[in-house]
Amino acid sequence: MGGLGFGGYRLFTKVNKALMGEGCTAAAESGKILLEVPQAANAATIAGVAHRKKLPRRALVIAYATAEQESHIENLSYGDRDSVGIFQQRPSQGWGTPEQLQDPVYSAARFFDALVKVEGYTEREVHDAAQLVQRSFDGSLYAQHEGMAEILTTGFAGESPAAVTCWYLPKEGVKPRPAESAEELRRTFGNRFAQDQKGVALPESASKKTGWSVATWAMTHAKTYGFTSVRHAGYAWTPEEGEAGWVKDPSAPADRILIG
Repeated sequence: MGGLGFGGYRLFTKVNKALMGEGCTAAAESGKILLEVPQAANAATIAGVAHRKKLPRRALVIAYATAEQESHIENLSYGDRDSVGIFQQRPSQGWGTPEQLQDPVYSAARFFDALVKVEGYTEREVHDAAQLVQRSFDGSLYAQHEGMAEILTTGFAGESPAAVTCWYLPKEGVKPRPAESAEELRRTFGNRFAQDQKGVALPESASKKTGWSVATWAMTHAKTYGFTSVRHAGYAWTPEEGEAGWVKDPSAPADRILIG
């Protein structure tokens, strides 16, 4: 699939945000990306899978540039020929079943499994590495999304604290589903990360970046699992705060992500 390009993508999401009254941003020194909530959740999942596989930063940049070009980081049920999912992988080419490829955790893992087989991928140009995985009609198109991919990596990999935020109006009467969230968290980040009724206790070996990557995952999936707050490392988030995002909260612990 072809992409709208960086400018077109930003305009598209700005219009959608205004119409829907919800959205997300990922910010870095080089700029700010506007996303819809499902796109942000998918981006957080991709970062989590990269963490579980202990992949270098460059792998995540390549993955984001690829996902933006292929689907605008949306989990599509359609595409060119039999392509589906975030990375538009084709069941007929051995990537998996259509159901598997519409599972963001599975599709991200399959992309990374193919990427690490590309010789010297961390030293290659983004579009070159992506094309050797995707084998698309025009691999040069991935290059236009490298700047965006760098910003997403900064936020979703936890390199910059509280760099990603989402806002929306929570539905009334929706009960939290911590058991389902806990299972998805383990699938994404690995079995080291256990969630209970209060939140996620970080392993002692977890870095600050890891903590913020998990907190960002929890925040972007809060709507899906019915949570209304996330607190971590001196910050607190609620969906009603709007684009202002995370606010200072000295009581928020650094060794745990509190989810309410």
